[in-house]
Amino acid sequence: MAGAIAAGGYAAYYSRRSVFPEVSASKPLLEGLPAPELYDASEWQRNFVRSLEGSTREASLLVEGIHCGACVWLIEGVLSAMPGMLEVEVNVASHRARVRWDEGVLRLSGILRALRRIGYIAYPYDPSRWEEACNKERKSALLRLFVAGFAMMQVMMYAVPVYWAEGDMSRDIEQLMRWASFLLTLPVVFFSAGIFFSGAWRDLKAGRPGMDVPVALGIAAAFGASAWATVRGSGEVYFDSVSMFVFLLLGARFLEMGARAKAGQAVQALAKLIPAMARRLEHFPGSRETCLVPVSELRPGDHVWVHPGDALPADGVVAEGRTEVDESLLTGESRLISKRVGESVVGGSLNAASPVAVKVERVGEETMVADIIRLVERAAAGRPPLAQLADRVARHFIVALLGIAAVTGIVWWQVDPDRAFWITVAVLVVSCPCALSLATPVALTAATAALTRCGVLITRGHVLETLARATHIVFDKTGTLTEGRMALREMRPAAGRDRSGCLALAAAMEAGSTHPVGRALVAAGAEDAPLPGGVSVEHIVHIPGLGIEARQQGRTVRLGTPDFVAAMHRQPVPDEVAKPPVGMTAVGLGDETGWLSFFLLGDRLRPEAAETLATLHNLGLRAALASGDQLASTQAIATALGIEHFVGGARPADKLQFVAELQQRGAVVVMVGDGVNDAPVLAAAQVSVALGGGSEAARANGDVVLLSDDLDRLGYALIIARRTMGIVRQNLCWAFAYNLLAIPLAALGYVTPWMAGIGMAASSAIVVLNALRLLPRSATMLKGAARIDPEALQWTSSTY
Repeated sequence: MAGAIAAGGYAAYYSRRSVFPEVSASKPLLEGLPAPELYDASEWQRNFVRSLEGSTREASLLVEGIHCGACVWLIEGVLSAMPGMLEVEVNVASHRARVRWDEGVLRLSGILRALRRIGYIAYPYDPSRWEEACNKERKSALLRLFVAGFAMMQVMMYAVPVYWAEGDMSRDIEQLMRWASFLLTLPVVFFSAGIFFSGAWRDLKAGRPGMDVPVALGIAAAFGASAWATVRGSGEVYFDSVSMFVFLLLGARFLEMGARAKAGQAVQALAKLIPAMARRLEHFPGSRETCLVPVSELRPGDHVWVHPGDALPADGVVAEGRTEVDESLLTGESRLISKRVGESVVGGSLNAASPVAVKVERVGEETMVADIIRLVERAAAGRPPLAQLADRVARHFIVALLGIAAVTGIVWWQVDPDRAFWITVAVLVVSCPCALSLATPVALTAATAALTRCGVLITRGHVLETLARATHIVFDKTGTLTEGRMALREMRPAAGRDRSGCLALAAAMEAGSTHPVGRALVAAGAEDAPLPGGVSVEHIVHIPGLGIEARQQGRTVRLGTPDFVAAMHRQPVPDEVAKPPVGMTAVGLGDETGWLSFFLLGDRLRPEAAETLATLHNLGLRAALASGDQLASTQAIATALGIEHFVGGARPADKLQFVAELQQRGAVVVMVGDGVNDAPVLAAAQVSVALGGGSEAARANGDVVLLSDDLDRLGYALIIARRTMGIVRQNLCWAFAYNLLAIPLAALGYVTPWMAGIGMAASSAIVVLNALRLLPRSATMLKGAARIDPEALQWTSSTY
């Protein structure tokens, strides 16, 4: 069908449909996919391929068949070796692969075919297909687990009487028990354990032996020897050990699968925020006639009508109306945010109040939701040094394990030939390095998912490890510790003057102003109780650098610098206004008769700034302030927050030098900033934190992005980072200790194959369950709370 559509020149059909067709869970999704060459057509690539510089292209693919870290290793290794492949990142939790290639050298169809050759099916990412693939994988895993568990119980029913009989059972009955066990073990080996054999074969074909190789060897050897002993009618059989081993190993992998799915839910929830359909305004602003269209058809410049309760289909600005939006799933901010005409809105946020018209600015892969998903996947694909070390050790360990098993078999063949085979099998089974390979990525994935759900976006893989070692944190001032915008800090009406009336007059004079002072007065007037009928002014004249003069109710009024206003009525300027506090700007309002009011405006500290600094101090970090503002205002902010080390009037190069000097003294520096001028120093710090409302350059260089601009989440991130690295160390210690203890015991003959199966499966399960401790507690700690959980602080300080 897909070929006929493309051949008829209707390939654009696929870019217009809003959902994929249903695919039967009983059939492989490959049957419902078009030929890879069709994905090379520009019409097909429009909604999932990004065009970067020159002929560079980037796409997000959903890959079926990923089961563990070894699959990621294999896929990245094979694709990276292809000519024209620039970058490959695979997320084991979401089964997504982000590939970047040179279109002039390599085509997308070549990438898809390369994946199919090594046993993986890939196609453009879509949330519904991701759910379908996950459900299919889960059902398949449950069926394998059920077959292995059912057969294990039945085999045990035949094996236990033979063990208890201790040779007293008649030969024909014992042989009958063996044949029954053999038949019951067949579906375990050829169905339930098939995943291990296919994985081992795939690894060997690629020349990259992974963890499935020793597992498959152990299962095949134990079953083959038991089957031969059954046919011959003599020798030991271990059908019960084979079925138990497969069942326990599948159980551990099922737990791992659940952990990956749970960790990937945060990203998938983001992907589902964008609706499939939108109401496009066909003749805005002349008409409100709408047409229901797929979101994929929206283009920048279109206008859409969004009803209350609907999600915004794209990033844009409010063109008509006023409403409140819920951005909690994007930023973790639980409060509704007011939006007026001209203010930006984010695709995926929920319109919670009134219908509005929105002008579309960014769609598809250019939206904020797509940016967040890309950043999260970049972090998940990146591996910190600790994880890279564990991966290298695991790869070398597999080769060493095969050698140890061979040596063990040779030695025992000389000592006791009857036990040599089973001891070798036990060595192969007991020492599979699954726990070692899972120790780090499962914990990092769980921590990243927990932080993403509360608006802390980890964008690079090294962040959690480095953040846990941080010693110093350096803040920019404007827009970081402060709100970064002028606001009315204090109002002093003249004697006998009405406060609301003076503020309404000032706001009316500044209506439509683009000056920061004017916008601050207009915003303050909008928040104040409006006067009945409002305030009307006319003949407005702007005097650059001084202020505004206008007529109101037959009188002349001025708003601006105190000297400018005083020149009209000749009254002196009060000292407290002539010399305002550091960081404040004084604005006067008056008419011919005298002063009406004074306004003191300035940038305000963020409400959570002081509490955040106290939390960071309790966590053992030393805070510093590096600002481009004048020294006096920088010192005032530093004094208010108890920051001892600060530098004012700093250019970008000065900030860079300030951080470099700290690093030369051995400090691990976290830099927090929001402006374009912060981009160089953010790139130089070991960990950079950018505010989501800051500049694009700052967000691009940020290792961590605070989507809600809420500083108190810095403390949350530090606590989770330290807890994560604690759990990683626990997992690694357990994995190394287990292998160091289990391998010698197995080689000395103290561990039977069934004991080896229990030990190997239990070691993997312990690692996964230990990592999952991050999710529930993290969610509790970070769920829109305004303060650090004291218990969490106490836990951190006492255990790290």
